[in-house]
Amino acid sequence: MAQLWGGRFTKETDQLVYRFNASISFDQKFYRQDIEGSMAHVRMLAKQGILTEAERDQILEGLEGILADVESGKLPITDQYEDIHSFVEANLIDRIGDAGKKLHTGRSRNDQVALDMRLYTRGEVQEMDGLLKKLLEVLLRIMEENTETIMPGFTHLQKAQPITLAHHMGAYFEMFKRDRSRLHDIYDRMNYCPLGSGALAGTTYPLDREYTAELLGFYGPMLNSMDGVSDRDYLIEFLSAMATVMMHLSRFSEEIIIWNSNEYQFVEIDDAYSTGSSIMPQKKNPDIAELVRGKTGRVYGALTSLLTTMKGIPLAYNKDMQEDKEFVFDAIDTTKGCIALFTGMLDTIGFRKDRMNASAKNGFTNATDAADYLVNRGVPFRDAHGIVGRLVLYCIEKNIALDDMSLEEYKSISPVFEEDIYDAISMETCVNKRLTIGAPGKEAMEKVIAVSREYLASK
Repeated sequence: MAQLWGGRFTKETDQLVYRFNASISFDQKFYRQDIEGSMAHVRMLAKQGILTEAERDQILEGLEGILADVESGKLPITDQYEDIHSFVEANLIDRIGDAGKKLHTGRSRNDQVALDMRLYTRGEVQEMDGLLKKLLEVLLRIMEENTETIMPGFTHLQKAQPITLAHHMGAYFEMFKRDRSRLHDIYDRMNYCPLGSGALAGTTYPLDREYTAELLGFYGPMLNSMDGVSDRDYLIEFLSAMATVMMHLSRFSEEIIIWNSNEYQFVEIDDAYSTGSSIMPQKKNPDIAELVRGKTGRVYGALTSLLTTMKGIPLAYNKDMQEDKEFVFDAIDTTKGCIALFTGMLDTIGFRKDRMNASAKNGFTNATDAADYLVNRGVPFRDAHGIVGRLVLYCIEKNIALDDMSLEEYKSISPVFEEDIYDAISMETCVNKRLTIGAPGKEAMEKVIAVSREYLASK
């Protein structure tokens, strides 16, 4: 068992205790970040005269060799080591001898693991942002192609007013745009370097923390060494952002599941993103959408777990904090996988425009516009509301839509109706006369699409 702390102890650690304490099974995930952090640390030590240039070059060459061998598979990471830091340092010493023992000068595992996790998370934040941008590009394409695709808008899962598919997709565009904004905020808050914090109280060595931060692409060093080794706010924020992403994906998935049902048939999911039944040959199941919806709870669980872990921890570092990694790693992998799969499903989905239009027409989504027609002809709104209610009841009894009524039938309920009622309640009129920014009218949507296009081009 390779340990960095054996000098104080006279008794061998019990195997069960060792395995319970060890983190190599999961923290090996950031071997690259550990080596990159060590390289920056060594360069800084040499700059400050704490190491010679020869020692620096020897250590850097050794670290580069370890990185290359791990990535090629020549050097496996095994549970012979307690953690990834032990693995790197032990292998370095084996390769270059005593110079490798100087790697840890002016550094603790506390600020080392804080750095590794921050570097790893920073990269994952950027990668997730890129995945969300691809999803937004698919959404924008669908919006551009469907400014005239009329469908029902819903409240309470009941047909309410006619909108367009572009307008519906635009709502999700705004959600995922906010998700990217949250990731950008997290990046800016977390991008400060904990290395140099030591165990909790810094070090007596004359470290240049600004230089180390610069080498690693941080805005600067963290300004309190106790906070440097014990801060996990950025992970909680990232988990919270991922939970929100998953919530948006889950809502979207729920709609696709409904739209895929026999009752709606608004969409045709590509064969690559659906499955059949082992017993019912007619089935085409929206499995990807259902799995995305199901995995949302998994990410919520990771957020709740880390919040619960951190709530009772006094300053500074405590071993409880080792519990941050597995949940965060799983949540990241889950969220990234769900975004990528959902994007592929959405990009290949077919929209049944005829079904959408018919559903809007047959769901009395133009009833509000019929009431507005009466109001514009001097009928008080409350009276107009009652008149249109009687129209709807009449249509239900006759199993027809408002568009199917004759003018005589209209006039039998209210003499105010004239021939122009048909134009007033046509789906196209109902949608396109809504011209305020944010509304589904084609003119308004094209303005929003232009803004969205510019947003993606600049970010």
